Amino acid sequence: MTTLRRRSTPPRIALVLLALLLVLPGLSLAQQSPDADGLHSATSELRDLVARYSTDRSALMRRWDVAWSATRRDRMRAFYEEWQDRLEDIDTADLSVEGAIDYVLFHNELRYRFKRLDREAAEFEEMADLLPFGARIAALEEARRAGEPIEPARAAELLDELTEELEQRQSSLVAARTRPESGEAKPGPAAPEPAGPERSAALRAVHATEALGEALDDWYEFHAGYDPLFTWWVEQPYERASEVIVAYRKYLRETVVGLAPEGGEEGDSEDPIIGDPIGAAGLAADLEHEMLAYDARDLIEIAEREYAWCVDQLQQASAELGYGDDWQAALTHVKSLHLEPGEQPELVRELALEAIAFVEERDLVTVPELAEEIWRMEMLSPESQRTAPFFLGGEVVRVAFPTEGMSHEEKLMSLRSNNVPFSRAVVHHELIPGHHLQGFMTARYNTHRRAFSTPFWGEGWPLYWEMLLWDLGFPGTPEEKIGMLFWRTHRAARIVFSLKFHLGEMSAEEAIEFLVEGVGHERSAATAEVRRSFAGSYPPLYQAAYMIGGLQIRTLHEEMVGTGRMTDREFHDAILQGGSMPIEMHRARLQGVAPEWEFRPRWRFADR
Repeated sequence: MTTLRRRSTPPRIALVLLALLLVLPGLSLAQQSPDADGLHSATSELRDLVARYSTDRSALMRRWDVAWSATRRDRMRAFYEEWQDRLEDIDTADLSVEGAIDYVLFHNELRYRFKRLDREAAEFEEMADLLPFGARIAALEEARRAGEPIEPARAAELLDELTEELEQRQSSLVAARTRPESGEAKPGPAAPEPAGPERSAALRAVHATEALGEALDDWYEFHAGYDPLFTWWVEQPYERASEVIVAYRKYLRETVVGLAPEGGEEGDSEDPIIGDPIGAAGLAADLEHEMLAYDARDLIEIAEREYAWCVDQLQQASAELGYGDDWQAALTHVKSLHLEPGEQPELVRELALEAIAFVEERDLVTVPELAEEIWRMEMLSPESQRTAPFFLGGEVVRVAFPTEGMSHEEKLMSLRSNNVPFSRAVVHHELIPGHHLQGFMTARYNTHRRAFSTPFWGEGWPLYWEMLLWDLGFPGTPEEKIGMLFWRTHRAARIVFSLKFHLGEMSAEEAIEFLVEGVGHERSAATAEVRRSFAGSYPPLYQAAYMIGGLQIRTLHEEMVGTGRMTDREFHDAILQGGSMPIEMHRARLQGVAPEWEFRPRWRFADR
């Protein structure tokens, strides 16, 4: 892998002028012509280049779509190498701060993509013994994608070989689980084997088997019926192979991994939570990609400090309610302050309007009229609430509340989990000034930076508003304070349990207990939170990104607004217009200082 080279040095005078334009009060983005919303934005010289990269990458991922394919990894590696070469050919001498930021972000993105390919290859090796059919299916489907002619008789032979190999593999797994002294099979789901990292690899193999089975279906359906000779030769071998793959996946899922029987509800509450820890090395690579000058252990220490602050504040609010320092008792009281079934949507509307009025009256951020108009509401289905027991949001806020199909215990826990103070602390996170306003603006400014998207920006922004609204007195009563503190404690706990899980220091069961005892979650909600965190749909650092990203923006606010260099509104508008990227690049943008070409994170935003 080549290293990006700085071709020439940006003139010092140009950097000074750019710094003045971006930093001095009254000179920054306000000197540009405003758009329809009265906002101002700067354009990067690399905007179109980054957009082209994203478009080309998406096209290749659609073309090479067979899961865990070595051919796909090789093609993507060649693609990233081509873009490395393009970056080396850029003359950096005349890049603005915006262009320099994109140059550094692009470099960082490509470096990380190579590491992810290496990680994927290593993860495949861990489960390769459970996927003896993977390469055969990938070759068939990729040949079809390339339009290569097919030999039906040979294809039938390949399917027979695949089926025989898979049956032998399952037989060997069954034999390995048989007690030699008695000849009896070891228990299945009650005592799944293998354990530990091997069990995670087995779960990964379950998902890979499903994806490869779907690829085989696509391959067959493309030819069947359209080519009579193909159907004559291949129909029976395909049906047999398909049946064996389904049975093999069922065996892996239920007996080896220990999940609920096939046909049960996905995400069944009885399923064990397994996850796929990436270890210290994996976390280090991801932290470097997120441009954080801290390691996983540092972030845990930051979280524990924030957690201690939350407990202190909870005790103070508890004393105001007459519970002394027994904040758990005060929290139980707050959970009882819920509405009756059917009344939650009107509450959400009122809370949304309250938050909008709060930020507009204080001139904290620009809220375009269209953004106020288009947000809307939906109710979360019972199935969705298995992994999302609270709110989800964006342009559409999705509301959790009991449904008639839930058990009596589930209904009570959902009512307690979605009480009025808790909800009041979440609606602004999901709508305005949180996710909805964030999504509205990033769809209109620096859209090319979606290529550098990060949860430290995506989740850090609304979490920062939770902190800022607290500082501005948004919670007026002890109950409202406890509602906000519950979530803030939860964000700190997320850092601790998610990173310790990936470091191999905390199990999913211990994480659930931590949320129940240390935060005050209902057990069903704690289980859903941990399940969602480790199910594989979120990257490993996602749960840490909320509070860490919020702390980054908060420190940047102190640097820019606290020193009088920007107003609140200028600061928040500029953050929104900067696009989705690591917060340290937002810092460079607001300070008007181009990052070094061979950038490495150094900002110690949380040091005290």
